[in-house]
Amino acid sequence: MQARGLLMVEHRLIERMISLLKDALIQIKASSMVDPLFIDAAVDFIRIYADRTHHGKEEDIMFRDLSTCPLSDKDRRIMNELIDEHVFARQTTKALVEANKLYRNGDNAALEEIFKKLGTLVEFYPVHITKEDKIFFPAARAYFTEEQDQAMLAEFREFDVKMIHEKYKSVVENLEKH
Repeated sequence: MQARGLLMVEHRLIERMISLLKDALIQIKASSMVDPLFIDAAVDFIRIYADRTHHGKEEDIMFRDLSTCPLSDKDRRIMNELIDEHVFARQTTKALVEANKLYRNGDNAALEEIFKKLGTLVEFYPVHITKEDKIFFPAARAYFTEEQDQAMLAEFREFDVKMIHEKYKSVVENLEKH
């Protein structure tokens, strides 16, 4: 497997979550209600899997290695766009968390913000994923030898092994604060 192959496999799981978010939008529109626990679970997935694990591999490993390569202007521009898009997804997710907190505390007006932020994520991720899968990853692969690509894949796997420990260390630390 190539390093980009692992990232593309992760994209398929993210797409499955986006499908669930689409379903939630339909449910919200039909019932004028949302399950705050579903939003919590979706946010956890986005923050830990899509952002910290997936975007983490892209930013902390692939983009790091690419930043040392003589990228074409187009490839450097797209890489910078992807980084900006990751920031946008983080900001949108943070706003979703805040709206869910308000909704959970009885502010029914926050439902509209939840709906908007879910809609933004549902629109964002397919475009972002297509840009990576169809444009950036194939172009980026050309900058690495087979040995470099396999070393990156190994680093991706090591990154993944550490994630479970990072996740649950954070859970314990947050519980200790309360």
